[in-house]
Amino acid sequence: MAQPKILLFLNLFLALSSDAMAAYNIINFGAKPDGRTDSAKAFLRAWAAACSSKTPASIYVPSGKFLVSQALFNGPCKNAAIKITIDGTIFAPSGYSSMTDWVTFKYVQGLSISGGVLDGRGQAFWACKMAGKNCPQGASTLRIGQSKNVRISGMSLLNSEMFHMVIFGSTGVTLQGMNIIAPENSPNTDGIHIQMSSGVTIQSSSMRTGDDCISLGAGSTNIWMERISCGPGHGISIGSLGGITDDEGVQNITVRNAVITGTQNGVRIKTWGKPNNGFVRDVKFEHVTMRNVQNPIVVDQNYCPGNVNCPNQHSGIKISQVSYTDVKGTSATPVAVKFDCSATNPCNGMRLQDIKLTYQNKPAMSYCKNVKGSVSGLVVPQSCF
Repeated sequence: MAQPKILLFLNLFLALSSDAMAAYNIINFGAKPDGRTDSAKAFLRAWAAACSSKTPASIYVPSGKFLVSQALFNGPCKNAAIKITIDGTIFAPSGYSSMTDWVTFKYVQGLSISGGVLDGRGQAFWACKMAGKNCPQGASTLRIGQSKNVRISGMSLLNSEMFHMVIFGSTGVTLQGMNIIAPENSPNTDGIHIQMSSGVTIQSSSMRTGDDCISLGAGSTNIWMERISCGPGHGISIGSLGGITDDEGVQNITVRNAVITGTQNGVRIKTWGKPNNGFVRDVKFEHVTMRNVQNPIVVDQNYCPGNVNCPNQHSGIKISQVSYTDVKGTSATPVAVKFDCSATNPCNGMRLQDIKLTYQNKPAMSYCKNVKGSVSGLVVPQSCF
């Protein structure tokens, strides 16, 4: 009689262990890995099951090609530990639509995603924009919105219509081993855009796009970027800021150990040339290598596209305590260091240390307007502070 009791106990233990980590394969919810059948509902059903689990849950996307028309993975969930493992490739529909975000995670906590490819198939949308037609707004590929403690690793994002990834209104987001690719001439295909978010870390990641590799919008604070490969594209940018009157400030930003290749800009701060509020402060660019970059170091406080609504005005954004340490390499233009700051709010506390930027095997030039700062170590081109 002892054996049935042991079997009963074993079955109960296995049931409890299974419940401790609920596992959901999207194939079991109707997803088809054929690249033709819309699997959006299957993904959302798997998410609903994982989100409603009272214990940690996992979702598995096996190898194959999965077409997903659009997916909003909404929280809050009953557990704060959902793990998504992706071995396959997820495709957006061909052509383009009026959606603004393709894959969105919103109001989630404790989410981790590893692996996989998300292909936004933005070619038709880019062609529309470049032809000057009346196009829709365009979709970002992946949005993390109003979420906490999110970790994404080893994921590739390809050919987004607009921004490849947006982090908005979130805290504690870590991105590691990201690979983001779009053609150099694809418009507005930023790699990662951060706004109204804090505690964001980006490590060991590569961005080759048609716009900024990483862009920081208003309200970006406590951002750490390390071991970044950028280019082609428009570089690593803070801004543009001040497009509206009451932009939130940007502060405590670090870029460390970055290689920027063949881009329009290297490390840039850009603000609209018109009255506004806001600030940029406590920014560090450290150990950055430039390879044939048009504007390796640039602060532009007179951004005024099309000379509309801002000619003869001055930026109200206050820029201070920005340091550039061990920035070296080659400029594709004669002026490698450019500080074009606001007449009414000059840049203050700018620091250059150990800079060596050359143009055609000669020292490059620097340009300064309305800026105050300090210099230490060997600085080439010679500072114009």
